Amino acid sequence: MARRRGLMSDALKYELAQELGFANKVRNGDWGEVTTREAGSLVRAAIERAERQAAGRQNQR
Repeated sequence: MARRRGLMSDALKYELAQELGFANKVRNGDWGEVTTREAGSLVRAAIERAERQAAGRQNQR
């Protein structure tokens, strides 16, 4: 099975990690130190951001 390409850019992941307070763990590109809770928070923040952007686009119509 082919590996799926990530949906989030590395820049977005790092920006969200900064906002959530664990960017120091991923500064060198190694995401191995991130806890499951932190990873879940990152995904949740990405979903919330995408929903806000989608809502903003709908309001413009």
